[in-house]
Amino acid sequence: MNITNLFTRNNQDQSQQDAGSFKIKDEKSQVVQHAIEDYIEEDDRNSEKVDFGHGTGSFATAYFNVVCVVAGTGTLGLPHAFAQGGWLGILILILAWAMAVYSGIILIQCLYCKPGERLHDYKQIGKAAYGWVGYAFASLFHILNLFGCPALYLVLASTNLHSLLEHTSGALTRPIWAVIVACALLIPMFSFKTLKEITIMAAVGAITTMIAVFVIVIESPIDHNANPQRTVIHDGVIWTGFPSALSTIAFSFGGNNTYPHVEHALKKPHQWKWAVTAGLSTCTALYFMTAVPGYWSFGRDAMSPIYDSLPSGEAAQIVAKIVMTIHVILAIPIYATSFALEFEHFCRIDEEKIGKLYAFLGRAAVRTVTMVILCILAIFIPYFDAFMSLIGALCNCSLVFLIPVLCHLKLFGIRRPIYELAFCALTLVLGIVGCVFGSKDAIEVLKGYFEEDA
Repeated sequence: MNITNLFTRNNQDQSQQDAGSFKIKDEKSQVVQHAIEDYIEEDDRNSEKVDFGHGTGSFATAYFNVVCVVAGTGTLGLPHAFAQGGWLGILILILAWAMAVYSGIILIQCLYCKPGERLHDYKQIGKAAYGWVGYAFASLFHILNLFGCPALYLVLASTNLHSLLEHTSGALTRPIWAVIVACALLIPMFSFKTLKEITIMAAVGAITTMIAVFVIVIESPIDHNANPQRTVIHDGVIWTGFPSALSTIAFSFGGNNTYPHVEHALKKPHQWKWAVTAGLSTCTALYFMTAVPGYWSFGRDAMSPIYDSLPSGEAAQIVAKIVMTIHVILAIPIYATSFALEFEHFCRIDEEKIGKLYAFLGRAAVRTVTMVILCILAIFIPYFDAFMSLIGALCNCSLVFLIPVLCHLKLFGIRRPIYELAFCALTLVLGIVGCVFGSKDAIEVLKGYFEEDA
């Protein structure tokens, strides 16, 4: 009897140990499964978590920064992208939206790949995933984008100001306008230390984009109906123009490399995934409102920016130019400040370490040099459409479609649902096609422009 009881008791103890072991394993698997989102799910109960130094920005701060950075000149280039690729652009635009949202979310998840730590920027994600090789590639495309996009905005702003005031007493050359705009932008660059302080500028920039979109939505069909004799040609698919169309659409969703700074400015980081989803959804709605009426009205003749297709000198074109000029001028500090913040972090320009005066002087020096470089690029590369295609193909296809997915797969593994793996594969394929063939087409166009000028 004692032996039986002992045997029974040993079996019960072993069963309890096995149950406890399975319970521990199950708990560990759940921890691993949800590790990616741990930093956002308990943000409101953050007292026991590591403080990553987040700012005090609200949901609106992130939302308007995303809309202002993303929905800019790309909005005006989409009808021309449809003219290059046909109505297939609608499908590409929808896919690009889904991929950009996914990319924006997993990019921020990569910042928290190490327990108790937060990576500072885009480049460190590449290093964490692939070492110094990843750091080099991420840095290359990151810096090209941070300089290329605001330089492109400066090209558009100076070109518009030149054309708007060409026949007035305020007529100046395009390079002079580029210098004037760059000097004026040093004021907010010196005044604002982080992206949080630029929220008002971002909100105004987003509103001006919406105004420009409404002008195109209304005036494009009016101009089409007013010229029934004009032959408008539409295509379902233009395969030869597909890479260029994809690169322009990719440019329209650029802005990933500013996301770490925008998310870091949030008081409640768990709001990021909703902010980026809402911001990119708003941008996509604006894109459809511009691309479809613009391509329907002008067909293969749709220009980039699209307001150049409207009757020259009329009120609609003038209003569109004015509001888009305001938008791109306000968007430039967001990109430039993002670069400056990273360089200042690298140079250890910190008020706590070197004092307020020296920190201000250091920031002023970094941001002045940044604007000088942007101004030089804007003066010597004045071709808006080809410049936009090149940046979209080379930089944005890499930063939006390739690097975030590759880094996330490396850092968190490939054990995920099959539909997510298929989506990642499709994203990588489109990114490679746009990057390689889109860059080739854009370089050929730029080469032709320079040869014509020579």
